Amino acid sequence: MQPKPATTRREFIATTTAAAAAFTIVPRHVLGGPRFVAPSDKVNVAIIGAGGQGRTNARALFQEEDCQIIALADPAEEWDLSRWYYTGKAGRGPVKAEVEAHYADQTPNYTCTTYEDFRVMLEKEKAIDAVLIATPDHLHAYITILAMKSGKHVYCEKPLTHNIREARLVARIAKETGVATQMGNHGRSSEGHRQTVEWITDGAIGAVREVHAWSGNPRSASNPGPGEGPPDQPAGLNWDLWLGPRAERPYSGNYAPFVWRWVWDFGNGTMPDMAPHHFDPAFNALGLDTPVTMEARASHVDPETNRGSHMVTYQYAAQGNRGPLTLYWYDNGLRPPTPLALDPDDPQQRLGEGDNGLMLVGDKGILTCAGWSGMPRLLPMELHRSYNRPPKTLPRVAGHHADWLQACKGGTPACSNFEYGARLTEFTLLGTLALRTGKVVKWDAPGMRATNAPEAQPFIEGSYRSGWELPV
Repeated sequence: MQPKPATTRREFIATTTAAAAAFTIVPRHVLGGPRFVAPSDKVNVAIIGAGGQGRTNARALFQEEDCQIIALADPAEEWDLSRWYYTGKAGRGPVKAEVEAHYADQTPNYTCTTYEDFRVMLEKEKAIDAVLIATPDHLHAYITILAMKSGKHVYCEKPLTHNIREARLVARIAKETGVATQMGNHGRSSEGHRQTVEWITDGAIGAVREVHAWSGNPRSASNPGPGEGPPDQPAGLNWDLWLGPRAERPYSGNYAPFVWRWVWDFGNGTMPDMAPHHFDPAFNALGLDTPVTMEARASHVDPETNRGSHMVTYQYAAQGNRGPLTLYWYDNGLRPPTPLALDPDDPQQRLGEGDNGLMLVGDKGILTCAGWSGMPRLLPMELHRSYNRPPKTLPRVAGHHADWLQACKGGTPACSNFEYGARLTEFTLLGTLALRTGKVVKWDAPGMRATNAPEAQPFIEGSYRSGWELPV
């Protein structure tokens, strides 16, 4: 199916009554060279992937006055997400309607151009300054690299990539192109994240020995998965384009929408989805990078899917002023044991918040916060009350999207730029190697290989359908 012809700039301006708003979509290369966005201008954003998370990001961008969404691409005309937590409808049609309704008050007859194929959009829409990518994970690297090499600033949802080789390539090309980048672990921009890092750096709980992070509701043995999509391919879906670099196969409700997350070819499961949120404050505060080993225990893992409950353990050697460190990940109903010193009946001493959280155990006490970089608490409560808070040393930002938009306009690099986001993504993807091999994996970071598990190499490097090789 060919995309509908894009609205020309002449047609757009002719139908726009707000001349100033129309002027903001003059291509930046006309004004000041590639990647140039004047501080006084709006950033023209295109969304690639208009499913549930793409729609969520669009609504977040509506709150930012210094950007506007001018185009979007998705292989589906409409996704029905009513059976999952996103609810409602998404896809090209519904998200286009939301975008145009939002901007209609300021710019009557505002048009958001839509495309089935993001490659066609990137080629035709010269006014695009930046793209926001919210596709399934298996397409992240391909689109991100293509957009950066086209001179576009890029915001990409977490996990940044589907495999470790992709993460390293994305970080390298971001550095080479110099575009503004941001990974979508939005808690990274929060006050809670900054306070947690400042308190740990200040020694609030002493030397950290253990880190525990967890996410997810319990799943029964008889129903370990998140449900299925419709049995028949939705009308208006270009399934071959949705598959992208993956091998051809018929449409199945076991793949899309939403449930692709738990299919190895497309998603890698709960941990790469949620660990970039929940581990993030500890990863940042402790300056983590490469573990020595990873080990996993799982209720259900098979060659096709990853839908059970899991516990993954990372071992770090002593480094600099930091002693040996053990990190634990739990998901889908698993969580760390309550420390003996805490009263589980006291709501002030709770760990994390509900089914999500982070706990750092030090030799002087415990720091815990809700998932997504929530506000920190010290335990026991006597420590929380007596602790003399340190001064605020880390820069604060207005929000995760705002942080990226300011970087697009020449500000300081965004706080989860791809140099940082790629390292955090690689860390989480290392846990999947332990899950898929069933071994205590020994990691050779410079060689990018599991020294005792050569069978993990295809998972580390990935495979690509002809015509979909990474555009490096």
